[in-house]
Amino acid sequence: MSAPTGIAVSPELASAFSEAVDSRNTRFLKISIENESLVPSDTVAPSGTLQEDLDKLGDILEDNVPAYVLVRLDDPPTEWLAVYYVPDSAKVRDKMLYAATRNTLTKSLGSAHFTDNLFATSKADIGADAYARHKRHIAAPPPMSAREKEMEAVKAAEREAGGRSYEGSRARQNHVGQGVGLKWSDEAQDAIKDLGASGDSRVVVLSIDPGTETLQLTSSQAVEVSNLASSIPSSDPSYAFFAWPQSITSPPRRDIVPIYSCPSASPVRHRMLYSSAVLSVVREVQEILSSSGSTSTVASRKVETSDPSELDEKYLIAELGLTGPDASTGAAAQPIEGSDKKPFARPKGPGRKR
Repeated sequence: MSAPTGIAVSPELASAFSEAVDSRNTRFLKISIENESLVPSDTVAPSGTLQEDLDKLGDILEDNVPAYVLVRLDDPPTEWLAVYYVPDSAKVRDKMLYAATRNTLTKSLGSAHFTDNLFATSKADIGADAYARHKRHIAAPPPMSAREKEMEAVKAAEREAGGRSYEGSRARQNHVGQGVGLKWSDEAQDAIKDLGASGDSRVVVLSIDPGTETLQLTSSQAVEVSNLASSIPSSDPSYAFFAWPQSITSPPRRDIVPIYSCPSASPVRHRMLYSSAVLSVVREVQEILSSSGSTSTVASRKVETSDPSELDEKYLIAELGLTGPDASTGAAAQPIEGSDKKPFARPKGPGRKR
C-alpha cells in the first residue's frame, strides 16, 4: 500500500512492528522516512509505566526533524498510540511529506492496532501531562450549538423542577400534566382571599422565588381593564389573577381571570418552571377562594401572553370567548379579525373529456 507521495512501509518496518507486537518488550518504535520509504530508526524497551516512559520520549526525538513514534499502551498492552511529531521549525517539504504519509503508516501496519493518535509540534506536546490533557479533551462532550444549549437547559430545568431524572418526552408530558407543587407565602394567600372578598376591579400578581420554589406576592391593586397591561411585569414571568366585573355576558358577572405572562426574554429555566406550575397554581387559587367562602368564580379559561402590553379588554374577550347581548356594541363589539370570512369554496373539478 502506498501513499499519494509514493512512500510505502519497508519490509524492515513491517518485521520490526510484528516482532514488537508479539514480544511486548517494546515501548517506543520510532519511524522515519528515508529514501522514499518508511523505516524503523529506533526502538526503546519499557522502563516503567506509560506515564513515566512518555516523559522520556523527547530524548529520542530531534528538535527540527519530524518522526512517527508508535507507543505501546499499558491498559491494554495490545493497543498502540500513534504519535505524529512534526515540529514547527521543520522544513516545509518534510512537513508536507510526513503529513501526507501518516495514514499509510497505520493502514499498512493494521489500523486495528491503533486506538488513539496524538499530533505534536514540539517536545512539550508529548509528555505524560500532554497526553493526559489529550485524553481529557477526547472524553469531553462535543461543543453544542446555540439550539442544543437551549434544549439542554430545558432538560435541566425539567429535571430540577420535577425532582427526578430526565426520561425523555414521555416524562415531560406527564410532568407538565401533573404540575409542580409550590409553597405559598402568607402574603400571597391573603391577597387571593382579599381578591375574592372584594367587589371591585382588582389584580393580584404572583411570582416564584426559584431558590425556594415559593409563590410570592408581587403586587395587589385596584385597576381597570384599560390599565391592566401596565400592572403586569414586562420582563419577568408572572401569574396574575384579575377580578373583572364585566357586563359583556348576560347576566353580568365578576370573573377572576387567571393570566400567565411569560415574556420571550425570560431565562429558559424560569419559563419551564412557570409553565410547569401554572395549572396547579390555578387549582390552588380555586381551593383558597372556596375555603374562604368567596362567591367569586375563576374563569374556565386562562389567558396566556408573552407580551403583557397586549392585555386589554378586546384581548380578554377574544381569549375567554365571551359572548352576550352587549358584545355587539362598544369596544367589545369589534369582531375578531377574520371572523366574517365566507366558508372555503370547493374548486370545480376538470371538465369531462370528450
